[in-house]
Amino acid sequence: MLKVINVRKEKGTFYQVSFEDKRELRISEDLLVRHRLLKGTEIDETTFEELKKSAGYDVGLQMAMNYISYQLRTEQEMRSYLKEKEINTEDSQKIIQRLKELQLIDDVVYGQSYIRTQLRLSDKGPQALMQQLRKKGVKEDVIQEVMILYTNEQQIEIGLRTANKMLRTIRGKSHRETLQKLRMKLMQKGFSNDVITIVMEEIPNEKDDEEEWEALQKEGTKLVRRHRTDKQKIKQKLYQKGFDFDLIQRFIDEEVIDGD
Repeated sequence: MLKVINVRKEKGTFYQVSFEDKRELRISEDLLVRHRLLKGTEIDETTFEELKKSAGYDVGLQMAMNYISYQLRTEQEMRSYLKEKEINTEDSQKIIQRLKELQLIDDVVYGQSYIRTQLRLSDKGPQALMQQLRKKGVKEDVIQEVMILYTNEQQIEIGLRTANKMLRTIRGKSHRETLQKLRMKLMQKGFSNDVITIVMEEIPNEKDDEEEWEALQKEGTKLVRRHRTDKQKIKQKLYQKGFDFDLIQRFIDEEVIDGD
């Protein structure tokens, strides 16, 4: 027989039970009461093994409950968490099943909540959101189901808002390079080519001649310092940066650069 020599309360509803042979069990309050595990209680080896088996499930379930108390989790996130906490595979499977029965884990609900939150707070397009859901282990059919929440109208609205915000941060570039950078950034944010095209047509798109000249002077001055009197190299670099040839020639002429 195994004799209980100490029962210590831990955080939450768990207790550490120590036995005379120096073995210990971390068990739930429910198991403690059910088996009347008080100091001095004696149990046989079979009961100990049953307690040990039940304890793993109880402890894992409580950990899982704590883990989802802060925010929704996907099934894969929960499996990874339980594995990290060294809950065995059998208990993990039972815990996942129990959480599903309680509707505390549901990847469709998670996906819907995630999309609604991102639509409210983020500037990402659908491709970026889909990729994030994949990383969290959400299956493709579920992703397709929840992405219905991200309508085409919302994509254009968010894309336009994002584009206008980006325009305020792109400074000192040619008009053409600014638009190229903007298109690239929108693509990186996860918007489709079709949506990007619509957004690009709706943003303020007129070239400001004064700003274009100032941007060229800034870039041109850097190139003059770097390439000195190599006119062709300077022209080539400025053209690659999206400036018009006539404006480039004006810069070359006004700088009075000697050389070929």
